[in-house]
Amino acid sequence: MSNKKSIRFFNDHEVRAIWNEENSKWWFSATDMVRAINDEEDYKKCRNYWKYLKGKMAKEGIQLVSVTNHFKFMAPDGKQRASDALDAEAVRTLAQHYPNNRANAFLSWFVYSDNTIDGQSKKKAYTLAESGILDSMKPGTVKCLQQIHAYLFGGLYDFAGKIRTKTIAKGNTLFCLAEHLQSYLKTVEVMPETTFDEIVDKYVEMNAAHPFMEGNGRSRRIWLDLIFKKQLKVCVDWSKIDKRDYLDAMIASQTDSSRIRELLKGALTDRIDDRELFMKGIDYSYYYEQED
Repeated sequence: MSNKKSIRFFNDHEVRAIWNEENSKWWFSATDMVRAINDEEDYKKCRNYWKYLKGKMAKEGIQLVSVTNHFKFMAPDGKQRASDALDAEAVRTLAQHYPNNRANAFLSWFVYSDNTIDGQSKKKAYTLAESGILDSMKPGTVKCLQQIHAYLFGGLYDFAGKIRTKTIAKGNTLFCLAEHLQSYLKTVEVMPETTFDEIVDKYVEMNAAHPFMEGNGRSRRIWLDLIFKKQLKVCVDWSKIDKRDYLDAMIASQTDSSRIRELLKGALTDRIDDRELFMKGIDYSYYYEQED
């Protein structure tokens, strides 16, 4: 089994998965799915409910788990423990035979989430580390950001990698006016990036620029990590930054960047070549963009 792992999010709950090379398929944590469907935080309750479900379905002749699909997931005590995991077909079976209607929305999400633009783009993002493209980029440049965006959204948006020509806003935040964007980007590009504070300043200004019609955050977080890796030999463990905290901090950064500095500094790690960390970072980065 490879160490290729993925995290999806439903009702703000993690649904962890592990890729099994031998069978060429993803296996999903059964306990995680119960937590997501039941919207339950208590791990022990979910584990016990899963045992109940598994026994109930077995009595009804519905077999979900075999002896070959136990994989190690991190338990609440921080240790890796073998747990039941289901493949995509078994996930659908579980949802279809759940004791109540709570699983309907989960099933719809599970079946169709990978077919969305974000789902397709996320698959592209997973391959970035193995593509070799990141190694050829010049971190901190506008071209680097365009290359990342083009890779993530090529074939999904006709504007992939292209600087916008229209003014955009999100909520009450108005981003750089289109007529000033090109000159603004040139200013941001030459900003220094030798210290942590300088790098965050540059990141905040690129957020204010918001150079693409869509997909700015997902591209910019990879761009930020490339700068950190080049200049400071660190990167961000995005799983350590809460979604709401991050979004609020980025909104506030238009006038006060102290909170985003605090969040980023607390999540820095020197595991810059850790493939699993990169994939987990992609999972969280795309999760930040999900609608609540």
